[in-house]
Amino acid sequence: METVEVVVIGAGQAGLSSAYHLRRTGLVPGTDFVVLDHSPAPGGAWQFRWPTLTYGRVHGMHALPGMELTGADAGRPSAEVIGEYFRTYEHVFDLRVRRPVDVREVREAGHGGRLLVRTSEGDWSTRTVINATGTWDRPFWPRVQGQELFRGRQLHTAQYPGPSADAFVDKRVVVVGGGTSAVQHLMEIAEVARETVWVTRRPPLFRTGGFGPQEGRAAVALVEERVRRGLPPQSVVSVTGLPMTEELRHARERGVLERRPMFSSVTADGVQWADGSRAAADTILWATGFRPAIDHLAPLRLRESGGGIRLDGTRAARDPRVHLVGYGPSASTIGANRAGRAAVRDVRNLLATAAGTSDSDASAAQSAA
Repeated sequence: METVEVVVIGAGQAGLSSAYHLRRTGLVPGTDFVVLDHSPAPGGAWQFRWPTLTYGRVHGMHALPGMELTGADAGRPSAEVIGEYFRTYEHVFDLRVRRPVDVREVREAGHGGRLLVRTSEGDWSTRTVINATGTWDRPFWPRVQGQELFRGRQLHTAQYPGPSADAFVDKRVVVVGGGTSAVQHLMEIAEVARETVWVTRRPPLFRTGGFGPQEGRAAVALVEERVRRGLPPQSVVSVTGLPMTEELRHARERGVLERRPMFSSVTADGVQWADGSRAAADTILWATGFRPAIDHLAPLRLRESGGGIRLDGTRAARDPRVHLVGYGPSASTIGANRAGRAAVRDVRNLLATAAGTSDSDASAAQSAA
C-alpha cells in the first residue's frame, strides 16, 4: 500500500486541472498526491472520439490552466490534437500520471479518518479524493421493448466509428437522441445512408439567439439546482438547446432534421410506434448520452434518495473528504477548470486542519490555490 495526501481519479480536463493546482500549492506529484487514469493514453475521453470530429468542429474547448493550446490544425481529428495537448501538459508540469489504472472502489480505511483507494495496480491510503472520472465509461442505453430481437446492429455514441463504417453506408439508420452528438452523427450518416430516421424523446430545442455569459450562468444554475437537491445531474447542453448553425440550417432544408417521437418498441427489422407505424432499419445508433462514472464510490454511500450525489461546492455533502469535479455543473471544459481550482482550495484547507496547523497557515495555503 502507498500513502499520499490526495488521490486524483481521472486525467481528463477536470483531473489535470486539479493536479495542476495541487502542484501549484506546493504538493509534490507522486509523493504528496497521485493521479490515476483508467485510459491507456493522455487525452481523457477525447482520445476515443470519432475521426470525423475534427478540432475545428469541437464546441467550446477551453484550455487547461497555465498552458494554452495554440497553432492546432482545425482539420485534424480532435482525438489527436487534444491527446497531444494533454500529453504535453502532463510532461511540462511533471504530473506523473499513472495509467492504465482501474480504480475499483473507494472506502473507509478503518483508521485515522483516511480513505482506502483500491485499484488494479495496488492500494492507496489517502486523506482525500478528487474524483474526476467524467462519464465516457458509462454510456446510457435506454431499455425498449423488443430490443433484444433486433437483427441489425445497435451502436452507442461511445462506439461510433464515423459515417464511412459498414453499419451506415447504404443502410437504413435510426438515430436516437436530441443532443449535439446525435445531430452531428445524423448529418454525417445522412450523406452516406440509404435512409435516416431521427428519433428524440422530447422535441429538440434549437437556439437561434446569442449565448453570452448571462445565458451561460443561467444554464449552469439549472444544473446546479439539481445537484443541490441530490438528483442525478443533467448536461448543460440539455438546458441550453442546440445552436442553429449554418450546417444545421442546410440539414433542415434537406429534410434531415425531421424528427419523430420516441418509438414504443423495437422489432426484428426496425422500430415501431404506439400508433402501429413502423420504420425499417439495418442499424440503430443510440446517441443517448452518458451517466457519471462513480460506481467505485458506492462503498461511501454518497448518493441521496433522488439518485444523485449532493454537493456543497465540489465537496460531497455526505463526506467532505470526497470532491467531485467535472460532475454536473462543472462538466464543461471551462467548468472543469474552475472546479479543479475550487476543489484544491478545500482540499488544502482540509489537509491543513488535519495536520493541526494554525488558522493563518490554512488561510495562506487556501490563498495560494
